[in-house]
Amino acid sequence: MTYWDPIPSVRVLVGAPHPLWQDGLVRHDWSGPAPDGWENRDWRNVPGPFYTAGTDNCFTGRQCAPEHVAYEDEYCTEFVYRQPVEVAGVHELTCAGECDPFGAYGGDGDRHWTPELVRDWWSERRRAREWAIRVGWGEWATSEREQFRDAAAGARAYLAHLDRGLGEYLRDSMFWLFEGRPAAPGELLPELDA
Repeated sequence: MTYWDPIPSVRVLVGAPHPLWQDGLVRHDWSGPAPDGWENRDWRNVPGPFYTAGTDNCFTGRQCAPEHVAYEDEYCTEFVYRQPVEVAGVHELTCAGECDPFGAYGGDGDRHWTPELVRDWWSERRRAREWAIRVGWGEWATSEREQFRDAAAGARAYLAHLDRGLGEYLRDSMFWLFEGRPAAPGELLPELDA
């Protein structure tokens, strides 16, 4: 895998019809900061350009982006558990941002992440794993409400991504942060565990 920069695909959507909707234009450039700011992002957001900070709790994010968005369990706000690696993922995440009444998605994460911060986040992944296990197999998993069962499914998908795939993505992302370009085939990637 080589890091793919999703930001050009985000900017192309501004003012254009959204590919996932019948009507309506994309009203916001999702490559900028979340309204509540980078500093207030949910700790579960995985490193990368997209993150959330103070979304609503209406269970809309996974309707648009089930492969990218999950819900935290205290207020049911959204967070990004998988960064997009192709245009379809950008479409899904921008749909989630457009559907959030607070517009609380940001796409400027790569301006803030450093290789050291990525390593710090990775070194604390046990916290994320423990959270995902508790929520993914807890009472939400057997709830009568479909939204809660879907939230539990999101936590399980987050756990699967933590265990398979996220580490390689983060190594590619760290190269991007160091060099400002994707790694060429065969180039040595930075290690997550320094």
